[in-house]
Amino acid sequence: MHRTRLYIDGMFTAPEGEQYFPAINPATEGTFAEVAAGQAVDIDRAVRAARRAFDAGEWPGLNGGARAGILRRIAEGIRARLKEIALLEVRDNGKPVPEAEWDVADAAFCFDYYADLAEEHAARPRETVDVGDARFQATISREPLGVIGAITPWNFPLLMAVWKVAPALAAGCTVVLKPSELCSLSCEVLAEIIHAAGVPAGVFNLVTGTGPEAGQPLADHPLVDKVAFTGSVATGRKVMQAASAGIRTVSLELGGKSPFLVFDDCDIDKAVEWILFGIFWNKGEVCSATSRVLVQRGIFDRLLERLRIATETIEIGSGEASGVKLGPLVSKGQYDKVRDAIEAGKRSGARLVTGGDRPEGFDHGYFLRPTIFADAPTHSAIWQEEIFGPVVCINAFDTEQEALDLANDSKYGLAAAVMSDDLDRCERVAARLRAGIVWINCSQPTFTQVPWGGYKMSGIGRELGRAGFDACCETKQITRFDHRERWGWYLDAPE
Repeated sequence: MHRTRLYIDGMFTAPEGEQYFPAINPATEGTFAEVAAGQAVDIDRAVRAARRAFDAGEWPGLNGGARAGILRRIAEGIRARLKEIALLEVRDNGKPVPEAEWDVADAAFCFDYYADLAEEHAARPRETVDVGDARFQATISREPLGVIGAITPWNFPLLMAVWKVAPALAAGCTVVLKPSELCSLSCEVLAEIIHAAGVPAGVFNLVTGTGPEAGQPLADHPLVDKVAFTGSVATGRKVMQAASAGIRTVSLELGGKSPFLVFDDCDIDKAVEWILFGIFWNKGEVCSATSRVLVQRGIFDRLLERLRIATETIEIGSGEASGVKLGPLVSKGQYDKVRDAIEAGKRSGARLVTGGDRPEGFDHGYFLRPTIFADAPTHSAIWQEEIFGPVVCINAFDTEQEALDLANDSKYGLAAAVMSDDLDRCERVAARLRAGIVWINCSQPTFTQVPWGGYKMSGIGRELGRAGFDACCETKQITRFDHRERWGWYLDAPE
């Protein structure tokens, strides 16, 4: 059985305590690998290696074009091992093979994209600003921020890690990556690819382990300049508190309870397709999942019935099986959490339309039928709280203003979607939705080139796009006075 390794200061190594924990295949509930259980001492070694590589190594001062070449080799390495990595993620996470392959291909593109930005930055390292006084020349430069501690989730194991690692490396930072203990194996392959691409020792480090034993020491470490975290609100709050002790930079992506507004002038079949994709893609284990659907009353009953029929035809099974569109939930803990939320939804008075239980014929594995609730009380947990599973609530509305009020009545603000054939209305509604990402006539398409992040309790900061690169930089102004001039504030100019 494969045992994973840590990657610290350019070397693959066992954890200090030689401790491991099982990697569980959620389709079989069987152990298929053992994951290195890094401890605080391993985090300390990794952070100190990253610190040395940043303070005294070549990477931060390396020309952006040279860094870009290495990033492109990483992208090529990911593509060369795409099917291998995808299968690891299927066994680790449960998602179907086509979804996993899509994720891995996106991860490779992410490195290519940030290689391009590294080259662009190298070509224009400074911006000159007119300050209105010819005696002064002011420039703005962006320099690598330092050591970045990246703590990443289990729902897109490789891709979410790459969202943090690729821009950090492109900007000249050094990184310590702590992936989720539930899904760590593809990140070990990433370390192998980064090593083979020629990234200098200490620039990238990988420590797997649990949140308390590895994640918290990374967030607490005084030599880390920035903590970049994706996960739950509760853990994000702890990360932010830890970072505040050292006045360190922090970025947080904390999920949501995203609304999808469907108006009665749209094609119902198109709406059903996007509702399905918005909540059942990746088993609903998606931070931006549009899990609160608001449908205008004129089409509510027809849309709900078509959605029920379509939902009940979704192929459920192991992610390795051909034709499967819905795999098992990632772990027993997550499975129990989603089942508890469904039971709470029933008690709240919401109407269970379909699903909510284990599908027939699945005695093992964390399988759950895709679930639809209707007429959920808007104060209930099933309507307000993130479930992170294949569970959607459908409620009716009458007017545009009512839909907006219901959509914005949430502590979250990561994403939202609106569907209508009236594009003017779509633009008007999009402008008033309190969310960092708004989709018009679709749900969930995600592009590396545009920023990702939310309002309110969905987090702080932005990833992806140029914003993701800038988030790994410090901004410096340099102002120069013309040496041929005299200031003359305290000392008179000579005769």
